[in-house]
Amino acid sequence: MENYIRFDWAMKRLLRNKANYAVLEGLLTTLLEEKVTIHKLLESESNQEDEFDKYNRVDMLAENSKGELVLIEVQNNNEYAYFQRMLFGASKLVTEYINRGEGYEKVRKVYSVNIVYFSLGHGKDFVYHGKTEFVGIHNGDVLELSPFQKQTFKVDKVSQLYPEYYILKVNDFNRVAKTPLEEWIYYLNTGNVPENATAPGLDTVKEQLKLDRMSREELRAYYKHLDNIVILRDNIMTERAEGRAEGRAEGRAEEKTAIARNLKALGLTTAQIAQATGLTEDEIRRIEQTI
Repeated sequence: MENYIRFDWAMKRLLRNKANYAVLEGLLTTLLEEKVTIHKLLESESNQEDEFDKYNRVDMLAENSKGELVLIEVQNNNEYAYFQRMLFGASKLVTEYINRGEGYEKVRKVYSVNIVYFSLGHGKDFVYHGKTEFVGIHNGDVLELSPFQKQTFKVDKVSQLYPEYYILKVNDFNRVAKTPLEEWIYYLNTGNVPENATAPGLDTVKEQLKLDRMSREELRAYYKHLDNIVILRDNIMTERAEGRAEGRAEGRAEEKTAIARNLKALGLTTAQIAQATGLTEDEIRRIEQTI
């Protein structure tokens, strides 16, 4: 993090300012491969309930010039049910942003953009795109819209009516940035902008998201935020290590108990079983009571 402000912090403090919409517009334009103009920001679930969530994730909900909804979420630490979380977030938007009594043709298009700093699933790429298609189970053809539906909904494919998901696995990026999307991933990964970057929005990052633009108080809060992210990650790693150690200890204890039961069934004395397993005679007697 040498020169520029981390993207999640910028989402919390800076990108909600209309003057900085160009950053988000640039990311979305690069990712969706079409010009995106943000019309306004909407209420999202960014009021986290606890300190862990406060630093672990941040989200922002935007409405583009076509009336489509774009949910951008940054997740710093592992969440095993994150795929389901993505589904819940998109589904919630679909139901929240339609008025009661409106026809289904009023359902809004939703894009779910997920910037994750942990290993989500297994795959070789660092950017994934998910969409809904209906494929014939006999002929393998993709179900298409009728000409009337295309004209009415102003889309060409069924998949364009459904939520689309993008996953940016930032930590998996380990190459020289050669494309606009890779330039964005590089910034999200390192906190720096590649030299001679051409991706939309990164010019605004260079101008508006520089560390030296922050006041002393803002820098203090920012570095505290970075420290808290590190602490959260360390706590998670410690808990996992302790859990694995406890699991191994419980496994060894269960194994010794099973051996003790088998030796007892073979007629060995308590003293002999204690010598063979390393259990105390009191522990073996308690085991005998359960046989």
